[in-house]
Amino acid sequence: MSSTTTVPADKWAKWEMHPRHFWLRGIQPEKPVVYDPEVGMWHVYGYPETLEILSDPGTYSSAVAARYVSPEQAAVAFDGNLTQADPPEHQQLRKLVGRTFTLKMVAELESRITALTHELLDEIEGDTFDLAEALAYPLPVIVICDMLGIPREDRDLLKEWADQSLMASAQLTTHQGDQAQEESLDTQAEAAMAMGFYILDLVTERRAEPQDDLLSRLCEAEVDGERLTDRQIVNFANLLISAGHITTTMLLGNTILCLDAFPDVDERVRRDRSLVPTLLEESLRYLSPLAAGYRVTTRDVEIGGVTVPEGDVLEVWFSAANRDARVFDNPDVFDPARAPNPQIGFGRGIHFCLGAPLARLEGRVAMNILFDRFPKLRVDPDQKPTFLTSPEFTGVWKLPIRVDQP
Repeated sequence: MSSTTTVPADKWAKWEMHPRHFWLRGIQPEKPVVYDPEVGMWHVYGYPETLEILSDPGTYSSAVAARYVSPEQAAVAFDGNLTQADPPEHQQLRKLVGRTFTLKMVAELESRITALTHELLDEIEGDTFDLAEALAYPLPVIVICDMLGIPREDRDLLKEWADQSLMASAQLTTHQGDQAQEESLDTQAEAAMAMGFYILDLVTERRAEPQDDLLSRLCEAEVDGERLTDRQIVNFANLLISAGHITTTMLLGNTILCLDAFPDVDERVRRDRSLVPTLLEESLRYLSPLAAGYRVTTRDVEIGGVTVPEGDVLEVWFSAANRDARVFDNPDVFDPARAPNPQIGFGRGIHFCLGAPLARLEGRVAMNILFDRFPKLRVDPDQKPTFLTSPEFTGVWKLPIRVDQP
């Protein structure tokens, strides 16, 4: 394998990747599980340890955010939020939502995604542009809003709320009185509340007059006589808009970053388009959009050679697990045909990303069209990408691109 596919540490340093993501600079963690007194929680870096946590929701609860708000606030903010639910509530919610958000429905979107990608790229003028602004952000936002039945004139408003919440994300800490964290949580709560009231109005309209959209189907979904409440529909739609668009946005941007860093891979995939799906899987491994998630222990437990007490919070680094040399041969090599590639960029277990099929479809369609329309794409050498500041994510706000003629 060509040496040019190994990690370009100088480029990652130049692009100012998040300092906590040391594994992106080719450094393996000394231990798979480490306590960090600075943030008052455990960092989990290892792949086997991450899988153990994700496969045991009884021991490692997802209801972490509720620890930082009152029970009344938690009931309002997280009822219907799959990422914060544990069994048996999680299975009930997932079953109800799964009746409406189906693989068949996603597959039927391909022609719409294709047309929309061309439409967005047609608006580009000149040989330099911001890929995030032109395609990576608007594409998934428009697709999700269309699915839900949100009026087109309100798309920017929804994206603004979602971005406000994301921009406010800071390093979580268990320490009481952390001012930065409190301000971050307040900002996120304000954005979620504003979006929630907006979606609630739409839900009320759909209950009165159903339409052919996802919101109407969520209102009508029923399993064993149970239906979703208005609050559950609002929180699920909020999650779908916020998490759904950012995952695809970062997947597209990160894939372009990888192809810029590894031009031999770019040439290889352009020659063999059958590699596009596995290129995306390798991008999910190499620059995992969701870098980390959180869990709280429900009992004393031993993992990674250490004992974690009941009630402690773990920051589970999916991005680091995807570089674990115990699982991935040459983890710092970017291989678009890597096999096997058991990457966990979309999580694993009961919380496997519900929107993964949609993100993969959007990524496959968009990358093929970008290859068709631009014989050579590269990050503008005169401008730096602007990365998200939250350590929980790996992705860009801005991705300046220069189109070079072949």
